[in-house]
Amino acid sequence: MHPEPAPHPPVIRAPQVHRPTPFPPAVTVPAPLVAVQPEQVPAVASIVLPDGRVITGYAVNPTQPAAAPPAVSRTAVNVALAGVGFGAVCGGLFLLTAFIAALTAFITQLIILAAVVFGGWIAVQALGTGGHRGGTTVNIRRAVFKRNHFHG
Repeated sequence: MHPEPAPHPPVIRAPQVHRPTPFPPAVTVPAPLVAVQPEQVPAVASIVLPDGRVITGYAVNPTQPAAAPPAVSRTAVNVALAGVGFGAVCGGLFLLTAFIAALTAFITQLIILAAVVFGGWIAVQALGTGGHRGGTTVNIRRAVFKRNHFHG
């Protein structure tokens, strides 16, 4: 249905060379020079070298370096200090809460201990067969027999 592809000779084309178009140079206009008189005429200093030569020039005052800005801004320091303060308050409140919980548990244990000791003392008093026989003694078996009319 389709025809067989016929071999074609390769097409040779001449290479195209693209050369960029240079921009025209920018025209710079030098700023006009304005003569400014110094506030005062500096003093001329002359120095005599050991070999006899004389060097004349203006004395130059050493420049003072500009004060360096702080490494960290004041706002950042204030925010950091506020964060540290907030963390300290939160930690203190956490410790206070833990202390109150521990104190509550301790008081609860003391109340339970007092109840056990006092309950034990009452049990010993009521059920004990101690040497002193003060108070009323009830013979439970005889009372049951009397109530059920078993006289012995």
